[in-house]
Amino acid sequence: MSSSASGQIRDVKLSDALSERYLSYALSTIMARSLPDVRDGLKPVHRRLLFAMRQLRLDPSTGFKKSARVVGDVIGKFHPHGDQAIYDALVRLAQDFSLRFPLIDGQGNFGNIDGDNAAAMRYTEARLTEVAAALLEGIDEDTVDFRPTYDGEAEEPAVLPAAFPNLLANGSQGIAVGMATSIPPHNVGEICDALLHVIKTPNATIEKLVDFIPGPDFPTGGLLVEARENVVAAYKTGKGSFRLRARWDSEKIKGGGYQIVVTEIPFQVQKSRLIEKIAELLMAKKLAMLADIRDESTDEIRLVLEPKSRNVDPEVLMESLFRQTDLETRVSLNMNVLDADNTPKVMNLREVLRAFLDHRHEVLKRQTLFRLDKIEHRLEVLAGYLIAYLNIDEVIRIIREEDDPKAKMIKRWKLSDVQAEAILNMRLRALRKLEEISIREEHDALVKEQKDLKGLMKNEKRRWAVIGDQVKEIKAKFGPKSDLGARRSEIGSPPSEVVIPLEAVVEREPVTVLCSSKGWVRSLKGHQEDVSDAKYKEGDRERFVVHAQTTDKLLVFATNGRFYTLGVDKLPGGRGFGEPLRLMMGLPNDQDIVGLLVHTPGRKLLVASSDGRGFVVPEDEVVAQTKNGKQVLNIGEGAEALVCSPVDGDHVAVVGENRKLIIFPLDELPEMTRGRGVILQKYKDGGLSDAKTFHLAEGLTWVAGAGRIRTETKLTAWLGKRSQAGRLPPNGFARSNKFG
Repeated sequence: MSSSASGQIRDVKLSDALSERYLSYALSTIMARSLPDVRDGLKPVHRRLLFAMRQLRLDPSTGFKKSARVVGDVIGKFHPHGDQAIYDALVRLAQDFSLRFPLIDGQGNFGNIDGDNAAAMRYTEARLTEVAAALLEGIDEDTVDFRPTYDGEAEEPAVLPAAFPNLLANGSQGIAVGMATSIPPHNVGEICDALLHVIKTPNATIEKLVDFIPGPDFPTGGLLVEARENVVAAYKTGKGSFRLRARWDSEKIKGGGYQIVVTEIPFQVQKSRLIEKIAELLMAKKLAMLADIRDESTDEIRLVLEPKSRNVDPEVLMESLFRQTDLETRVSLNMNVLDADNTPKVMNLREVLRAFLDHRHEVLKRQTLFRLDKIEHRLEVLAGYLIAYLNIDEVIRIIREEDDPKAKMIKRWKLSDVQAEAILNMRLRALRKLEEISIREEHDALVKEQKDLKGLMKNEKRRWAVIGDQVKEIKAKFGPKSDLGARRSEIGSPPSEVVIPLEAVVEREPVTVLCSSKGWVRSLKGHQEDVSDAKYKEGDRERFVVHAQTTDKLLVFATNGRFYTLGVDKLPGGRGFGEPLRLMMGLPNDQDIVGLLVHTPGRKLLVASSDGRGFVVPEDEVVAQTKNGKQVLNIGEGAEALVCSPVDGDHVAVVGENRKLIIFPLDELPEMTRGRGVILQKYKDGGLSDAKTFHLAEGLTWVAGAGRIRTETKLTAWLGKRSQAGRLPPNGFARSNKFG
């Protein structure tokens, strides 16, 4: 250990120093920055903003002051952080689309729902709203604790008296270290009804409270379509989410058609970004039922959606948009807040309401004690005044003649220091007889009030009745009958399952998929029967030609016995030579492609390996969910997968490299989802060359040459049992030893 002029230098482990400092940082972020207090629903920066504005006398009834003045006071006195961060907080408190009940009345450009920023702080002006005034009400009456500011020169409130239930009414968002909070706004009238019920029934069930508060109420409106049981579960645990949809209606237009008009969008969705997202989906042809979108908004939101056809069902069109765009969002609920002891805690709905009421109860008691102290002091002064009036001539004589009149009066009439000082400070005009009468009346009124307040302090039931009356006043002032209080987000029932055709989500277009012998793949527009003009790299040639739709999935079968899945819409276009399919599928370079076909649900496939083993597999079982593919055919040593063809028939034809053919019934093959399978054909030398299924009555077909198809119907000589050796094929069988 060594010392320096600035203090001690200690040797500590880096891990210990880091953990200590990180813990300090985490606690600072949690308690002094990110999480709101359950009592007033404010974070420190918001509380400091409101308190600073009150000190500047920016009451709802007074004029505005520049936002820069407010920000400067907050930085200098309470919150030594960046001016832009503080101004951003001030702006949000003034935005009626961000807060259900704005706390700041802004004058100037404070941003808009499109996501445009507010004007610079030197241009905008601000003052408190009536809601903010309710939060600050009684702060000068010792209702809350004060603590020193960061520089120790002044004091700031640790919490506001909060006559308004701000936490639930305006909600809160915050990300701390290792925890976060997300509380959506609610309707204050419904909150007040729930508070009154909790006063009456402290152990009220969450189900009953949800009768009063059926869900959030967002400043931007919208339709809440979450099931009641999910809402109850979210409020019961303090964690969950709510499904919120845009409000829309259909309008008839000339010609018998219609258009969709969206009048309310979900909370915290930027209108301009929403339009951009829908336009991007339109350009990508993923909204096949939508023709166009227009923004006809003025002060009110009006987004016009044009369907491609009048035959499109509006419900189906909107359901596709809800699933793909922010016209439907999930608003999370995580009531992680600081309790009265400054401890982070996830509370349920009843606990949040109870914490607010307990805070109001504490405020009422402290306010009452403060008033009793003031009354006691005033009664003491008034008692001194009455003594002075009874002995006015003697008081005047003492003041005129004595060197220390204060001490003389205290001794003469046993006055207190406060009474003597008050008598000495009396004005001559207060010596009138009329003034004596008014003092006696004030004295009697204060004695009566003192008695009443002492009774209030002794009667808890009466205190809760007073709090109930205060809650009713808040409801009357800010509830349903006020301009702000009417519910904006409609409570709807969960939407019924609307079956959306695939083409409603992604536009179907015919394409022709080309894959070369070296594995280069591309897609051409339309179903092209003649692809002879298609160009390939030098030394490469055509191998697979598949007709598909852009909404289809391709199944790729490789020599390692694995199936890989790829969306047709992911394929490169027809210009150039395409891209290596192996790279797109993540297929090892030492593997080749055996089969390429369009996935058809419900179909079955015949798969076989070069060692002559195989089986039938349901196609639905081979669709790969990962890039590594799905192992279906287990390959024996020295063998590789060779055949993948759709099952279409009642018999199986197998030809070996030894040019021997065997035909047997399909039902001799097992249906499996994975394995080596059974022996199809037995060989002394070589292995399997090709296999296919066919209808025996229609005959066996094969490609005999360029564009020529041969069919053989007399197949009795080749019929046998699975795993036999077979015999040489009919005359004219393909020299390639392949059926196709």
